[in-house]
Amino acid sequence: MGSLETLVAQIQGLSSSAGDISRLHVILKQAEDSLRSESTRLSPILSQLDPSIHSLGYLYILEACTSVPISKEQAATLVPYVARFISFCVPEQIRLAPDKFISVCKRFKEQVVLLDAPIRGVAPMLAAVQKLQSSSEHLTSLHPEFLLLCLLAKCYKTGMSILEDDIFEVDQPRDFFLYCYYGGMICIGQKRFRKALELLHNAVTAPMSNINAIAIEAYKKYIMVSLIHHGQFSTSLPKYTSSAAQRHLKNFCQPYIDLAVSYSTGKIAELEACIQTNREHFESDNNFGLVKQVVSSMYKRNIQRLTQTYLTLSLQDIANTVQLNSPKEAEMHVLQMIQDGEIFATINQKDGMVRFLEDPEQYKTCEMIEHIDSSIQRIMALSRKLTAIDEQISCDPLYLAKAGRERQRFDFDDFDTVPQKFNI
Repeated sequence: MGSLETLVAQIQGLSSSAGDISRLHVILKQAEDSLRSESTRLSPILSQLDPSIHSLGYLYILEACTSVPISKEQAATLVPYVARFISFCVPEQIRLAPDKFISVCKRFKEQVVLLDAPIRGVAPMLAAVQKLQSSSEHLTSLHPEFLLLCLLAKCYKTGMSILEDDIFEVDQPRDFFLYCYYGGMICIGQKRFRKALELLHNAVTAPMSNINAIAIEAYKKYIMVSLIHHGQFSTSLPKYTSSAAQRHLKNFCQPYIDLAVSYSTGKIAELEACIQTNREHFESDNNFGLVKQVVSSMYKRNIQRLTQTYLTLSLQDIANTVQLNSPKEAEMHVLQMIQDGEIFATINQKDGMVRFLEDPEQYKTCEMIEHIDSSIQRIMALSRKLTAIDEQISCDPLYLAKAGRERQRFDFDDFDTVPQKFNI
């Protein structure tokens, strides 16, 4: 135990200046094996350290404490320590040992799930993501862990807070796939179908040498969200999609392709027959709730088509045309669509007549002008970022060496932007 007391004294004495912390880091690396061997006796030491001052030392001890399997009772004791550490630790110190910080946070996620209390991990994990990030454009290994906790705790709005950032830097490809997949699910939970489509599309079209399970599950949801949001789905993928995805995705998702084909007929009976045929697939994939939303969206699409033909229509006629069970059910669909801004109409409660209206938006209010201006500014910033990345790649020696070897496969115009000094 004497060596542990000495180590605690060193942590307490070498956590003030950058030079001291560098020396402490060397000591902690050397003591790593002994800490792991003493893992069962380290918990009391944590109370002698302040995570806001001794962040690096606290991290090493905490990582050793969590390196062995723990019981539910031990997790209940350890979770508050980890949550407090994440909240108060100094980013500059924990970034000296990012792998250990990631390891501690991932085990923390496992512990709150073990306790059936994922909501206890949401706020600390969001803090962990922000402290590990070098910038808001950086996707860390903790992003998927945070989004998964938000899904389990149904804290979709909190999860949305990190999905608005544009990502340009990724640590691991698997993190990107999970980020897009979990993020898409959170957007579905929030009815943000446009953003969900963007994220799921990125998971499906991202570079991959072999097809992976995440992309397959993302593609299934991508098909259904396309039907819900656009009312249609195309099986053709963009040309930049990997050959592995182009060749194999459809083979793993045939029931969902069939769903899209039956949806395209516009006939509820055909859609419901397809759903019954493939019900086991949808339920085993935990996608049956989303399938129900697909059915609901078909009713909405059929009602929207009526607005292009009629100015006034009775609720009974709407129910008959779109194959709803009653005028009351038609009224509920119309009211929901009016509330969601999907159609513009009024309902006369006396005679049950629906009057379809034109879009009242004149696109000249202050709010609309601000919205358009902010969109333009974001697109301009994105354009500048893409130009900078393009220039950076154009000057990368590895890229230029590969491009030089394969020059005969491309047009010479492809190399016009390459600076002269790097030409091969």
